[in-house]
Order: sequence, then structure tokens, then C-alpha cells
Amino acid sequence: MLLTGAQILIKTLIEQGVDTVFGYPGGTVINIYDELYKNSDKIHHYTTSHEQGASHAADGYARVTGKTGVVIATSGPGATNLVTGIANAYLDSTPMVAITGNVATNMLGRDSFQEVDISGVTMPITKHNYLVKDITKLAETIRDAFALAMEGRPGPVLVDITKDVQTGKTEYEPSPASAAGTPPEISTMQLNDAAQLIREAKRPYIYCGGGVIASNASEALMAFADQIDAPVGLSIMGLTAVPYAHPRYLGMVGMHGRYGATKALYESDLLIAVGTRFSDRATGNKVEFMRDRKVLQIDIDPAEIGKNIGVTSCVIGDVKGVLSALNALLPQLEHKDWMERIQYMKEHPDNNLEMNPMRLTPQSVIEGACRKNGDNVVATDVGQHQMWTTQYYQFKKPRTFVTSGGLGAMGFGMGAAIGASIGAGFKRTILFTSDGSFHMNLSELATAVTNKLPLIIIVLNNRVLGMVRQWQTLFFDGRYSNTTLERQTDFVKLAEAFGAVGLRAETNAEYEKCLEEAFGYDTPVLIDCTIDSDERVLPMIPPGGSINDIILR
Repeated sequence: MLLTGAQILIKTLIEQGVDTVFGYPGGTVINIYDELYKNSDKIHHYTTSHEQGASHAADGYARVTGKTGVVIATSGPGATNLVTGIANAYLDSTPMVAITGNVATNMLGRDSFQEVDISGVTMPITKHNYLVKDITKLAETIRDAFALAMEGRPGPVLVDITKDVQTGKTEYEPSPASAAGTPPEISTMQLNDAAQLIREAKRPYIYCGGGVIASNASEALMAFADQIDAPVGLSIMGLTAVPYAHPRYLGMVGMHGRYGATKALYESDLLIAVGTRFSDRATGNKVEFMRDRKVLQIDIDPAEIGKNIGVTSCVIGDVKGVLSALNALLPQLEHKDWMERIQYMKEHPDNNLEMNPMRLTPQSVIEGACRKNGDNVVATDVGQHQMWTTQYYQFKKPRTFVTSGGLGAMGFGMGAAIGASIGAGFKRTILFTSDGSFHMNLSELATAVTNKLPLIIIVLNNRVLGMVRQWQTLFFDGRYSNTTLERQTDFVKLAEAFGAVGLRAETNAEYEKCLEEAFGYDTPVLIDCTIDSDERVLPMIPPGGSINDIILR
């Protein structure tokens, strides 16, 4: 079958089961968009306001569905606008295929109009990238890209396709969807060593990361925790792997983690790290983090073993497979004294810091939305509101929390919430954001309105860049350099200008009315919540600190 490169691209996307893509058209992808138009009954394309929003939408879609997110952009500025989204997917291990157009092969390297070496630009932030200059390699390259995005530790892959490849013709042979590679075989010796460590432990502690969610291993993890009688603390990417109400749930660990989760980690004698990469925000002072405890690391990516924290032992393999194998090896264990100590820490007043209930606070805003939202998806931007969400939102199911963990990209939220809502089947999705973050991505409100997405956008409006201001308060003697924004944006009128519903709350009573009204709409609603500029995210362990340095009040 003789087809153009653009036709082959669309055929291979359909082969891979792709029915949803995000992007923005342009000159070097116009042939691809023409084929998308002809195949709009098979692939739905969502046009965002900006390529960065499209990349975050593909990320949010992938996290909610477990599929590979797909984003398309033109050359030059279109391609570079994807970079933050690709980097975010790389640090958070999200499977993504980014497709960019480029100038014709004979124009490469000549500073042609809108030419950028996007392969070179993205080399450090992709699992792999391809520049396709030979049309006969196009179908095979796309198939390889999808397999690689899901293989092992998931991540982004970029395919840059020159204009002449899109318009040229070659024979195309259909092929079944590429299967991700087989997970590495689990070593019996590593399993036996791990089981021995676990048997010897008196105070085991499971530290769970995003690898548990990527591996769909939540049930296996909870069975493992029950079998070895251990509590579970989580990284930000691990949140939702264990329900908030589960008796072994301790919450997030680290700089803004819950007191009990971090305190228990420091009192453990065996840390079992499952699918997590030991971010510096989680570990703080690494010497103190490792003091007086052994570390068992379980991860599918051999490169993660011992990268940030030295380990006593490890098991390399798919998390779900490793946990199931350990469950089969181990007897039922019991640590009565340790679990009584854990319960004491969970009930300790420092583990349940509350804000003043007499005014509209971040806690009351987030807990109020949580009561109404059930187990629908929640997305966040980045900043104080993100940390408050991790502390006060009671997640019930895996894949219901979409946030920028590793990169910490302000401006992530709107695109991610759009992709998440679409991936969840156009279900209600809440976005917690702030006035600072929302100013970075508010143009995607147009995308949400155009597609009639049932988003509730809750702006925690403190009129400052709150997280930086908090650091300035604590560590820079209150020198608020450029964090007091003094912007005059009327978010209610702004929402209405985009065609959304705009509401405002300054008290708890007003907020409850706004929530009631917002959940009655099936189109985007923005609630502008006025909170105090000096609300802080507590607890806080200063950068490089330990539990001994924790700030509670």
C-alpha cells in the first residue's frame, strides 16, 4: 500500500490504539493535521491554547488512563514549547510520545525558518528521541517509540519528522500494536536476601512511590503491608497508591509531609522503598535519613538502585511482580509494639495540624471540595496549594491525583486537568491552583470551555507567591523580594470572559454556597477563594534538614 509519511503516521497511531491526541497545528505539521482531519472519526484531536498546555494535557491523560499520552507540535517554537511538558513527564515517569515536525531534510542545519534541533534540545529529558529523515523508517520508528515509552520505567519519547518525510511516499505494511518489553526477570537471590532483611526487621517501614501506581500494584502493596505488619508512608508521586482511610496509611513523607509519616520513618530499622527514587525533597539530610536503618530498594529501573541513597539490598523488577513474589516467600509477620507506636504517632496532635476554622483557610477549602468530589480526579498546579492538597485531600483510588512532582512546574495544572478529565471520560475534575500558578496557564480556560469539560477550578488567592514568600519569612528575615504580586486581576470576570462560570468566596459560608452551585454545572467553573497572604504550609523540614529540624508552628 503506497502512502505518504503523514498517512503512515496516522495509520501507525491507530495501530497503537491511539484515539486521543493533544496539540497545536503549524506549517511543518500541516500534512499530519490534514490526515488527522480525514481520520477524525478514529482519532480525536484536542487543540489547546499553547503547546505547553497540550504536553501537560497528554501527561494528565496518561496518568489517569495508564495509556501513553500523545502530543503533536510544529517545528521551532512549537517544539520548544513542549520542552517543559516533556521534562515534567521525564521526571514523573509518565509515558508520552511527542511528535514534532521539522523543516525538509535538505534545509536542516541552515537556520531555516522555524528550524530548531529539537532532538538535541530534548536529549537529556527523554528516554530516547528520533529524527526521521528516511520515510521507509517512519512506521518502525513510531512503533518503537510507543514500546519504549511504556517499557521498564515509563517516560517520554520524541519523534521529529522532517517535512519531506511527511509528504513523500513509500509502501506501508500494517502491523499489530507494539508490546512493551518484558520486565526484567526477578532474581531469586535478590528476593531471598530481601525476605531475610524483612524477617529480621523489628520496625519495618514501607516507603511507596509512583512506581506502585505505574505498575498497578496498589492491591499487592496493601497485601504486602498486611503480611509484614508495617506502616506505609508515601512520596508525592505515590499518593493514591493506598487509600487515605487505610489503617496502615501514614501520608506523605518529607519537606511538607505529615509529622507521623516522617517521624515513623526516622524510628524504623528497615526502610523498604518501593518504586521511588528518593527525591531530595523527601530525604532532606541524607546522612540522617539513612542513620541506624537498613534500606531495601525495589524498582524496575536498575539505574535507580543506590542513585540517591545507598542501599543494603535491592530487588530489580516490576513492583507488582516483586511484591507478589515476596508475599509468597514470607510468613505472616507481627510487630505489635511497633504498630502501637505507629498508632500513637498517628494520633499525636503534631500529626494533625489544623488551621483556624473560623476563617476561610486552605484546609477548609480543600476538605470542603473533597467531601463533594467523591473519588473523582484532582489536579494541582505547583506551590503552597499543591502541598495543602497533599496534606488535606483524602484520596480514595489510584490515578486520581495529577500533579507535577519532580519538576515542580508552575503552569502544569490547567493542561493536566483538561487531559485528566478527558482521560477519565469527561468526568468531574477539580483543579486546585493559586493566583500565581493560574496566571501562567489561564489561557487553557478557553480549551476547557470549548470542550465543555466539567472542571471546577479553585484558586487559592493569597495575592502573593506563597511558597517563596514562606521561605522568605523563615529564612530571609521577611525580605519579600518580588513575591507580593499586587495584580488587579478579577478572576470572576476573567472566567466569564472565557465563557466559564465565575464565583467568589471570602468566608466559609460563601464557599459552601459556591461549591453547591459549582457542582450543579457540567461546564467549567472557577471559584476565587480569598485566603490570608501569610498562611503557611506546615510541617516543614528546611532544605537539607531532618526530623530534628522540623517546623510545626
